[in-house]
Amino acid sequence: MVSEQQEVLDIFTRTKALLTGHFVLRSGLHSGHYFQCAQVCQRMDAVTRLAELLIVKLRGYKIETVLAPAMGGLVIGQEVARQLNARYIFAEKENDRLVLRRGFKFAPGEPVLIVEDVVTRGGRVLECIDIVRQGGGVPVAVAMLVDRSAGTMRFDIPALSLLELSFPTYPADQVPAALASLPVEKPGS
Repeated sequence: MVSEQQEVLDIFTRTKALLTGHFVLRSGLHSGHYFQCAQVCQRMDAVTRLAELLIVKLRGYKIETVLAPAMGGLVIGQEVARQLNARYIFAEKENDRLVLRRGFKFAPGEPVLIVEDVVTRGGRVLECIDIVRQGGGVPVAVAMLVDRSAGTMRFDIPALSLLELSFPTYPADQVPAALASLPVEKPGS
């Protein structure tokens, strides 16, 4: 593992954002690992460092605005924008879809970076890409702390992550014996 990836993994482990045990995920599937990014985002020293590492990957991109989906991307998105000295806005749910509210708008052709904490299937990122385009901006890249698809999630713009993780999941009736022997936790998303 590259030293940067090890540093990131150490941050997630130290802040108890990456848990091991027996978990029931929001989907109802069971897993031996659970990622709770809110745990890392409550430690501003960790958020600062993770943003620094993301920004290194963004060299060469013209970015005027950072857009983050609420709730997960709020903390890391704001810190990335602060370090880039860029404008920061966020999308929030309305009728189960992400929208811009609070008077947020894009200038025509405005280059926008989308920042998210954890991406599993990419639905919220895709919604943000659509929001930027429909608003006249240009989505230039997606930056995320963790790609839980282990690199299989694809967008039509570059996607950069600090970690790629994928853990096995199991239906309730197919949980391996070693996992089934552990107490079940449902930590919530």
